[in-house]
Amino acid sequence: MGNDQNSNSYSRKEFLKRVGVGAAGITLGLSAKSYSNILGANDRVNFGIIGLHGRGQAHMSSVHGAPNCNIQYLCDVDSRVLSDAASKAREMTGSTVKTEGDVRKLVEKKDVDAISIATPDHWHTPMALLGVNAGKHVYVEKPCSHNPQEGEWLVQAQKKYSNLVMQMGDQQRSAPTSIAAVQDIRDGLIGRPYFGKAWYSNKRGPIGTGKHVPVPEWLDWELWQGPAVHEKYEDIWVHYNWHWFWNWGTGEINNNGIHELDFCRWALNAEYPTKVTSTGGRYQYHDDWQFYDTQVASYEFGDDKMITWEGKSCNPFQYHGRGRGATIHGTKGTILADRNGYIAYDLDNNVIKERKEGHENATSTSNTIGGGNLSVLHFHNFAQSIRGIEKPHSPMKEAHKSNLLCHYGNIAQEKGRMLNIDQSDGKIKDDPDAMKMWSREYEEGWKPTV
Repeated sequence: MGNDQNSNSYSRKEFLKRVGVGAAGITLGLSAKSYSNILGANDRVNFGIIGLHGRGQAHMSSVHGAPNCNIQYLCDVDSRVLSDAASKAREMTGSTVKTEGDVRKLVEKKDVDAISIATPDHWHTPMALLGVNAGKHVYVEKPCSHNPQEGEWLVQAQKKYSNLVMQMGDQQRSAPTSIAAVQDIRDGLIGRPYFGKAWYSNKRGPIGTGKHVPVPEWLDWELWQGPAVHEKYEDIWVHYNWHWFWNWGTGEINNNGIHELDFCRWALNAEYPTKVTSTGGRYQYHDDWQFYDTQVASYEFGDDKMITWEGKSCNPFQYHGRGRGATIHGTKGTILADRNGYIAYDLDNNVIKERKEGHENATSTSNTIGGGNLSVLHFHNFAQSIRGIEKPHSPMKEAHKSNLLCHYGNIAQEKGRMLNIDQSDGKIKDDPDAMKMWSREYEEGWKPTV
């Protein structure tokens, strides 16, 4: 992929002019194919998209919708999913897309510039490291890490491979209205911000009790497990319920809470917390689900800021008419924000400012794909960063800090006590037992390396 700074800068202005938006503008509506008429083919970013059952479908439509980006390869360990995705990509792009079942082979492809990762959580960091070690730019879905140690590895990798772009898929960071809301907060619209409240409500059903059954012929179970400690196959794990098992998933706080926790930390301009507590449990059903369906995690940042996250996986009651969102409270007012805009209130609860996104984005808590314009914008920012035109909206250093909030919440919940955090490096202080959860055990021969 080429990188002519001057021609790219001019072309982007032309692109923005054609779609009639500003620098933080909406890119939906102009296909990658039409944008290639503006930018030279040497500036096209060729993607290998990995993990196609759920969120990976949004990656496909986002890469196709982002200017001058191309779906070069699709990769999945489920042969049915891979075949179906290839058919969808052919309908989407009008051409045949290459396929590969093994990510280790995919990252060696010379005609791939970047990989996007939408696999189960236990593969996120190992796959990202495979990518950068092979010279590929990496877009990795949230959570970027399965445990805190992996997040530290990603930050180290970004420093080591400073010529490569790494971005986490917290797409609200690319939302024009969220960017504007944070700027309003910086400019003093609600005074000094001191409290962020984030929430998530869903109506998930029971997952039942797993049974050992033969591995389906369409699934490469060994490769699906990869770096995780290998277990005998059970019928309730693939493709979604792995989220609720420690060996592969990271619970609802990492699955969904990370988005709003990230917005709160961003809005409050907070770094590492000083104290973390968490309460909750698996209350709604009695089944094999290992994490918590109800959780309230609280984070103190010194003596002048705090954030809470309330997760209700199995009760859909909404706040402010929203199944997910965040409020930022300050000395002069409050901002209510989600993926489709924000509303600012004064201390008398009068609306003083409101702004909506130009396109609706996926906010339904029952939507496991999460498509929408924000994903296109986030991929566009990633591609523009590869071209040297923009900077990543969610680089690994910032992504890791937000991801840590989720890991802290799970550790505090599991240990049943408050965590004290070291401000110099984010590690848990004076609690060796809690620090045992800082990393994980890997299947022999699969431990990632930076």
